[in-house]
Amino acid sequence: MLTAGEVAGLIAATGWVVLVCVMAMVLVKLARLLTETTKAVSDLNNRLAPLLDDVSVTVNETNRQLVAVEAIAKDVKQVSGHAAKLSAVTQTIFTGPLIKVSSLGYGVRRAIEARRVNRPRPRARQRQQGRVR
Repeated sequence: MLTAGEVAGLIAATGWVVLVCVMAMVLVKLARLLTETTKAVSDLNNRLAPLLDDVSVTVNETNRQLVAVEAIAKDVKQVSGHAAKLSAVTQTIFTGPLIKVSSLGYGVRRAIEARRVNRPRPRARQRQQGRVR
């Protein structure tokens, strides 16, 4: 029969064997994970170079388009400035004489009304006669 020390040693050895087996499985899985990760990084690296080239081409084209848009915006700003100046000149040309004509018309109307003050109005005659409705 086995003594207590031998049984304890046997249990400890079995525990170490189980621990080593578990650690071996973990190391195998870790090695597979590292292998897959290395493959994924390599694949990503192979795909990344063309992708970065495409991004570079896209950025260059965008910059070229922005230069064109900037030129168009500058021209639009210039045209709107000219339109504002033309509007101001048109307003100055037409409003001055228009104000003068309307003032003349108002003055003529007031003069005609002033001349008619001497004549009684038809409604004023009715009031005088007591026929107000």
